Amino acid sequence: MSPARVVSLVPSLTEAVAHSAPGVLVGATDWCVHPAGLDVVRVGGTKNPNADRITALAPDLVIANEEENREPDLAALRAAGLDVLVTEVRTLPGAFRELDRVLTACGVPARPRWLDEAETAWDGLPAERRTAVVPVWRRPWMVLGRDTFAGDLLSRLGVDQLYAAHPERYPRIPLDELRAVRPDLVVLPDEPYRFTPDDGPEAFPGLPCALVGGRHLTWYGPSLAEAPAVLGRALRAARP
Repeated sequence: MSPARVVSLVPSLTEAVAHSAPGVLVGATDWCVHPAGLDVVRVGGTKNPNADRITALAPDLVIANEEENREPDLAALRAAGLDVLVTEVRTLPGAFRELDRVLTACGVPARPRWLDEAETAWDGLPAERRTAVVPVWRRPWMVLGRDTFAGDLLSRLGVDQLYAAHPERYPRIPLDELRAVRPDLVVLPDEPYRFTPDDGPEAFPGLPCALVGGRHLTWYGPSLAEAPAVLGRALRAARP
């Protein structure tokens, strides 16, 4: 039997399920802000979900992600007798595979059109290459390192992030070093840290900075269909 009641602990998966299986979601995190007006019970944050509130919803399935959600929280849900599906997404092809898996588990009878449109949108991208550093936090400064979904998307858009071979996925790098490696540009997303025109670019004087939306750089869901065009415009518009 296909699940009739689903709780999502991942904002991008919340959006994907809400678009593809209206009415299936009964709970989502406080950070699940897409689609706008989603009317479900809020169950806390991605890092601190309320297990009692989730259990009280009696979901047939809880969907989670190995990076966004903490294993102790997921273990507590399993101990309460709930079925928990955990995704692992490090590349764009991996995202498409996991989306197929999640939507099938949520009872979506056929592959949604937006998923086909997203795959098509990522074909035939420009071959010109540029180097970049991609901060995701400051105080302390942290950047994209190896084996990240966002790094894979940027690579497909012609951007080679300079810490892609670092042994850590999100290494802490002193600001002086980030400046010294002299990337072609600095990519500043608005999540998890909210970089803005007044908070971020001033740390990299003389370097082109591209302010990008985290939903297009880090989410895997319907936003993937428009992400290449939206991110491409932001990268081309980068200014010192």
